[in-house]
Amino acid sequence: MGANSLSHTRWDCRDHIIFIPKYRRKTFFKEVRKEIGDILRTLCEYQDVEWVKGSMSADHVHRYVKIPPKLSVSEFMGYREGKSARMVFDRFPQMKQGRGRHLWARGYYVSTVGVNQDVIRKYIEQQEEADIIEDQASQ
Repeated sequence: MGANSLSHTRWDCRDHIIFIPKYRRKTFFKEVRKEIGDILRTLCEYQDVEWVKGSMSADHVHRYVKIPPKLSVSEFMGYREGKSARMVFDRFPQMKQGRGRHLWARGYYVSTVGVNQDVIRKYIEQQEEADIIEDQASQ
């Protein structure tokens, strides 16, 4: 199943996350877009979140990430929202005008991306078959 591991856990948690700037302003252009992308990648690294794919439009951001089970999506998004806003405003002080200290809108969309039901069902059946064979061998 999952290729990632913690000390006692194998995991493969993938999420598609979409978030927008405050008031859905079209603010991500040229060098700002590249810098914000770099900042978001860096914040992923800080929390051991694997960046699978991402895209940034003028008024929204798509991220496909692997978040370890020790970290909830809401914890990751809260961290990302606060830290990235500070980092962006440090690099682009002109973006603060008219926003105060807010860059991102409060909410976000998240969808878990995983294996389909048939794959899970087949995996469980294979495990049951392996257990039966192991039980017969140990008798």
